[in-house]
Amino acid sequence: MHLLGRPGIQIKWSDSVRLTLIQPDDWHVHLRDGAMLRAVLPDTARRFARAIVMPNLKSPVRTVAEACAYRERILAVLPDGSAFRPLMTLYLTDNTATTEIEDAKASGFIHGVKYYPAGATTHSDLGVTDIERCYDTLAAMEAVGLPLLVHGEITDPSVDIFDREAVFIDRVLARLVARFPRLKIVLEHVTTGEGVAFVKAAPATIAATLTAHHLLLNRNAMFRGGLRPHAYCLPVLKRERHREALVAAAISGSPKFFLGTDSAPHARHTKEAACGCAGLYTAHAGIELYAEAFQEAGAIERLEGFASLHGPAFYGLAPNRKRITLVLEPWVVPAEIDLAPSGIADSLIPFRAGERVGFRIIATGP
Repeated sequence: MHLLGRPGIQIKWSDSVRLTLIQPDDWHVHLRDGAMLRAVLPDTARRFARAIVMPNLKSPVRTVAEACAYRERILAVLPDGSAFRPLMTLYLTDNTATTEIEDAKASGFIHGVKYYPAGATTHSDLGVTDIERCYDTLAAMEAVGLPLLVHGEITDPSVDIFDREAVFIDRVLARLVARFPRLKIVLEHVTTGEGVAFVKAAPATIAATLTAHHLLLNRNAMFRGGLRPHAYCLPVLKRERHREALVAAAISGSPKFFLGTDSAPHARHTKEAACGCAGLYTAHAGIELYAEAFQEAGAIERLEGFASLHGPAFYGLAPNRKRITLVLEPWVVPAEIDLAPSGIADSLIPFRAGERVGFRIIATGP
């Protein structure tokens, strides 16, 4: 099997691998709303016990009341018998009130505040235009212990898209860490060697999530045989040396790095367009793809820490009690997922559409 964007990397399907680990959590996922929420939620709920749910809906989740209402909509469409727990977030703006932060912490169901630089990615137009306008809000978050979840890209049009993460770290993130030394910060979906190095050298209050697609692909995936819109995401895929740095961080055993899929569903027509949306849908194989990446790196025994232990520890939560069992057994991903049963006259193209995934879930339970 040749992985998209990295010819020559292979899994040996003949290897006998059976892995049981504490059920993982997804510390960064897009569940959307309405019909799309109904379509994609079962994939996440089957694999993960909890997930940090992104607030960048078409009408962003900016208040505790809006987060409560969104949480109820998620719980209302969970598959029967599911114990999945959504961990809610607020969408940071230039005008987020400190009282909203205090109420968020007191709610018990809001676990972070998401910082999108305005215009950085999908539905980020109402994001932060100048982080200094948020200093009072960040001070309140630091005081109550509510983490800041960062989309770490600069939006300066003069900065090359492949350099936006590194420049953001230099211009913004380093300054935030120095000014708010007790504020917990997650550099989400880190994509560069510079990002990994920054997190490793930073205080224990700084951590990062890693996506499966950034562990498995480099930027060649977007151009293999033509332009590949379903490999386009933000932050964009980077060079092979950056992918290698991400894998090294994931398998290092460092508690600073943990699982966050950034699974981002888009209807097919919005991806295959003159101005296609950014995002890869990976929730259908949300833990299996990570197992594959760790198996390729010869570090499958370290997956449990990365997927099931480091994230809860950073967020101050207990690990899950249930377990999940994976076996190294290939299966073919559907070419598309029909959204019509959920009320959308379109389809969703999942990651590895029509191709194989190396691991399969065979059990979830005590």
